[in-house]
Amino acid sequence: MKIFGPVYDRALVWARHRHATWWLAFISFIEAVVFPVPPEVMLVPMALAQPRRAYWYATVSLAASTLGALVGYALGSYALDLLTPWMQRLGYWDEFEKVAVLAAKNGFWLLLIGGFTPIPFKLLTIASGAVGMPLLPFLAGAIIGRGKRVFLIAMAIRLGGERAERALRRFVEPIGWFALALLAGLILYLVLRS
Repeated sequence: MKIFGPVYDRALVWARHRHATWWLAFISFIEAVVFPVPPEVMLVPMALAQPRRAYWYATVSLAASTLGALVGYALGSYALDLLTPWMQRLGYWDEFEKVAVLAAKNGFWLLLIGGFTPIPFKLLTIASGAVGMPLLPFLAGAIIGRGKRVFLIAMAIRLGGERAERALRRFVEPIGWFALALLAGLILYLVLRS
């Protein structure tokens, strides 16, 4: 099943738009709350189109993602009862409960790792708010976790250029599935350890 390739293709179209920076900010923001598509699908083609602005695009993505993380945190703190039926319908509830237990015990470290992976950052932000994780460690974990992710991508594009884009396009599906498997393995490990 191909999921990441079509999303990447659509992002290439969006990356050429004159408002692409705003789209990048929007996707980065909403991905930290509910959206399932990581912002890198816009960041990569935009940075390849203008390599000198790669770090600027990474900064925009990180800032918007941090704001989205704060919204997710607030939703977990103040609106979890409203989100619960929605997460149950979408099949996120069981995973959310596990993540919430991990966030209560290892919140900062979980954000460092989860901020680097493409999928459940939204669950981490909501769970962090739900378990009452202190705001400063939450922000530090979110910024460092997401920051290393987007800035490593920007750096790789600056160093690798068009060759890096071709490699990404060729391996986008295996990379996406590998990241999901790695994340599932990490969550399983943390659950079994606790």
